[in-house]
Amino acid sequence: MSIALPVIKIKAKAKHHAAFLTLIGSTLMIIAIVLANYYWSVIRLVLIFIILLALIITLTGLLKRFEPKYSLLLNPQGMNYYHRYGCWHLDWQQIRNINQVHETSGLNRLALPYIGIRLYDLDSLVSQISPRLANRLIHEQKPLIAFAIIHRLLSFEQSQLNFSPYKLLSGKLIKGPLAAFMHHSQTIYAGFGYHLIIPESSTDRELHQFCQLLNQCKSSAHRYL
Repeated sequence: MSIALPVIKIKAKAKHHAAFLTLIGSTLMIIAIVLANYYWSVIRLVLIFIILLALIITLTGLLKRFEPKYSLLLNPQGMNYYHRYGCWHLDWQQIRNINQVHETSGLNRLALPYIGIRLYDLDSLVSQISPRLANRLIHEQKPLIAFAIIHRLLSFEQSQLNFSPYKLLSGKLIKGPLAAFMHHSQTIYAGFGYHLIIPESSTDRELHQFCQLLNQCKSSAHRYL
């Protein structure tokens, strides 16, 4: 029997300052348009620069506004990760461990801006991630793959995208974006020891603090089952 544990809602850093940036960008654009009516021939290059800057700031603010309200929901059963391209869900029982991703380069230990999640059974993820998000994450995590190649954690051959069907332990074949993502997760695991990666931009605090929070939720859920 479980008892009610609080639902923790995480608002991503990536969504911060959306309204402020949109307002600043729009204000700059209005100022540039007004000035252009009087001084276009005199300061044309300056006005073009201001207009381009205003467009970039406004677009950044709008993109932030389109991000999900919450990036993660932590509840007694598990965790839900939300992205503008979809979501994935994990039960706490599926998770073996959660840590910040670290790698050793020479004598230095590098802390990467990601949280890694290692699963007991990767196959269980197939029914818990949307195909659209699976496809998107492959591309978003290219910098992590590039890092692994540079630091010889993966060979170039291992890093290649694999679009072949993925065979589950049950014998069932998975095709399409889900299959590609399952192969990708195996590649990430080979390089870093984790199946799923959460970027720092999806958190609301320092990574070591966020890891502590996730592990506390995981421990509490197991204790009260």
